[in-house]
Amino acid sequence: MTHILSIDQGTTSSRAILFDGNMKITAIAQEEFPQHYPASGWVEHDPSDLWSTTAATCRAAIEKAGISATDIAAIGITNQRETVVVWDKETGQPIHNAIVWQDRRTAPLCQELRDAGHEAMVSDRTGLLLDPYFSGTKLKWILDNVDGARARAEKGELLFGTVDSFLIWKLTGGKSHVTDATNAARTLLYDIRKGRWSSTICELLGIPMAMLPEVRDCASDFGMTRADLFGREIPILGVAGDQQAATIGQACFAPGMAKSTYGTGCFALLNTGETPVVSKNRLLTTIAYQFDGKPTYALEGSIFIAGAVVQWLRDGLKIIREAKETQPLAEKSDPGQNVILVPAFVGLGAPYWNAECRGAVYGLTRNTGPEEFARAALESVGYQTRDLLQAMHADWDGGGSGGVLRVDGGMSASDWAMQFLSDIIGAQVDRPEVLETTALGAAWLAGMKAGVYPAQEEFAKTWALERRFEPAMDEATRTAKTEAWARAVKATLSV
Repeated sequence: MTHILSIDQGTTSSRAILFDGNMKITAIAQEEFPQHYPASGWVEHDPSDLWSTTAATCRAAIEKAGISATDIAAIGITNQRETVVVWDKETGQPIHNAIVWQDRRTAPLCQELRDAGHEAMVSDRTGLLLDPYFSGTKLKWILDNVDGARARAEKGELLFGTVDSFLIWKLTGGKSHVTDATNAARTLLYDIRKGRWSSTICELLGIPMAMLPEVRDCASDFGMTRADLFGREIPILGVAGDQQAATIGQACFAPGMAKSTYGTGCFALLNTGETPVVSKNRLLTTIAYQFDGKPTYALEGSIFIAGAVVQWLRDGLKIIREAKETQPLAEKSDPGQNVILVPAFVGLGAPYWNAECRGAVYGLTRNTGPEEFARAALESVGYQTRDLLQAMHADWDGGGSGGVLRVDGGMSASDWAMQFLSDIIGAQVDRPEVLETTALGAAWLAGMKAGVYPAQEEFAKTWALERRFEPAMDEATRTAKTEAWARAVKATLSV
């Protein structure tokens, strides 16, 4: 049993990746699922799609690898965070669609809570802000808007979970209602300093605490899969939210190390060690990982739209057929046009946290075409990352990331985008050999717990560089471009 099965349940697709005993990928299976938009700013998933695509990709990866369940030592899970599922304790049937992390429907509720003076208390306990991004207000919305939900929850008939909890419940046949500390830390309900659910916040939001899962370390016993799913019972031994799993997969174990992951959104994390750092720049204080009951903390900045801006070029504007066409278009763009896209399609995340503003494009001319839109889309991710890193350096007293940013995720494969990122942040950008760092992080958690993979220090030594990008943009150009971006953001926020 030398293989580890890593489940990577994301915002637009579910993936299963098998790693061998040397942490090398042996098979990948992926399946997209529909996104549902019931109203402006609302984003939902059908939980049955999350489960069916997860189960199907696991089976497909095992078949592709030509192995059986008897060769798999353990399962690790990483998942889209903050997305909310509520289901019946007896039947396992969800009572409503999953409300996705991108969903903004609870913005008015968050404003009410801020106006009532609750944000300081909530931030002190959770490290988070009162924003619809997080799970707590989404859960309250379901309890308040689904017929009979609140009464059933108070009777103990309903369970709440982030996606990891829901998948573990399904995988174990309803035997495990659990989560890990990193996912719990994103719910707006978990006290990250005391390491337990906050009764004060649950009372404020009217959430019965009996709904909440048990919180465990990232490497822990989360239960055994049903024997009929894959041919035998397999232990689930590792769980981490996707951005924390990527931090682990990038071996950012030392305080001051930073990584940025480019998926649907972009998420930068800076390891701050054993002490939670309170941000003065509206970044989040969160748990990077937890071993042996001891959390390691991080500062996090979240960009809601990164890879999703390329999807918009494809599905919304229809100027590309595939994501890989973006780079050649950007390379052919007119350097004399400074088109700036502020992709606030669902509001702006850190460090602005404005749920109401919407996307805008500036600098259009009669000559602006698909090439300039492609370049502006890719550049928007670099600009937003710069905003995050500047806020992190302002908050962090430990010396920042040493001028190095480790990157991963789909968009990091674009040399053009990564060179622009290095240019605009004025720092070294390191891309690892293994871009599947999120899945690798989850696999390592499970494999380390199973005794298949090495301990933390040895694992960190296995990190390998694929390409290093060095800044080549002159300071005058960088300043002009970032000032233009700042003006564009200011204008977008003022609408």
